Amino acid sequence: MLLPRDRNKTLTCLAGAEPVVGAQNAAVQRLQFFLTESPWEPETINTRRLDVLRSDPVTAPHAGGVLVVDDTGDRKDGTATAHVAHQYLGSVGKIENGIVAVTTLWADERIYHPLHVVPYTPAGRLPRGRSDPAFYTKPQLATALAGRARAAKVPFRALVADCAYGDNAAFTAELWAAGLPFVLALKPNKGSWAPADAAHTPVDAARELAWTGPEAPDAWTAVVRRFRDGRTTVWWAADAVLAGYGPNQAVRLIVATADPATLPAKATWYLATNLPRPGSARAASSPHPAADLAEIVRLYGLRTWIEQGYKQVKDELGWADFQVRSDVAIRRHWTLVMCAFTFCRHARPIDPPPSPQALSAPAEADGGERGVYRQSATRATVLASEHPPCPRLADPTCTAATLVAQLVEQAPAR
Repeated sequence: MLLPRDRNKTLTCLAGAEPVVGAQNAAVQRLQFFLTESPWEPETINTRRLDVLRSDPVTAPHAGGVLVVDDTGDRKDGTATAHVAHQYLGSVGKIENGIVAVTTLWADERIYHPLHVVPYTPAGRLPRGRSDPAFYTKPQLATALAGRARAAKVPFRALVADCAYGDNAAFTAELWAAGLPFVLALKPNKGSWAPADAAHTPVDAARELAWTGPEAPDAWTAVVRRFRDGRTTVWWAADAVLAGYGPNQAVRLIVATADPATLPAKATWYLATNLPRPGSARAASSPHPAADLAEIVRLYGLRTWIEQGYKQVKDELGWADFQVRSDVAIRRHWTLVMCAFTFCRHARPIDPPPSPQALSAPAEADGGERGVYRQSATRATVLASEHPPCPRLADPTCTAATLVAQLVEQAPAR
């Protein structure tokens, strides 16, 4: 997984064999056996990986970070491979034949790590469809993964997710039942029952908030967002009222935008959260610490890391390049990719502990799941400073930096 990206990281590529006739090469067959037949459990390996992260003060999750849940899809031909079907794929933005995985990721302003992954099985692949006991929706899988993060003793300030999960009432109810704090996006036009003269959607509620201008913001509060590329920008946030949402209700509706006057679609968030407002009656009785508007915006802004994570594991580490068909072999492949990601983290220089003033959000990109390619203005290094002990020796502790230097140089987790 750590080899340079000269071609897709299939079994033949990883074994250094020619892709057609070379598929019968002994090294290729050994890799195939390792993924499909050998007796090892991917969850056991992943648990050990998380233990390594928790044991290092630099990478250990803390209560100020977030747990991001999301799903990702990739094209796959045919139907012989487990979980593959005609379904919506986030990586291509439309319905195509492929495989979908539900994932969790822990992140703060400085660093992020993939935690768990589980494949989604479409109802059409099960004998009894949606009534089959083995069928679980993506939100149900996400709730289960959140439980696994808790069981793994991964602390987080809140669970964050986009509107595909925020608009799912069953998902929100399960988070409530599990006692999990959350900040979930809502669609601007998500309808709610309300009197005829009241707001019916989040965008209607936002338009009812008074705004005179930056000098007289009325209901809005300025929030400074700091990005890792050095930029800063002022957004505006406010508690809105909509149906059962309100600043003193069990669930708050937060509107955050770059321009309260126009509410631009690409720079406006509509967020539902059960974190109480500071000073409210709920703040004293809630099991979760209160969060002001700046904190809510900060927490949801960290969701961008999962898009960057998808870009790295797919573009650099071969997430979708597997040449196996069974469920367990696919899970093993994904586990090895996450291990490679963690190895990259440990192969790079250690960051100093961040100061509160240094914390910032990841630079945002309007590029969907894979993000937007950015060419850095300058590149300090291309290869590692150290050399292998001898020209033909591949030593994993000495040449890892050489193999992953370019990936590390482009990574935002610095």
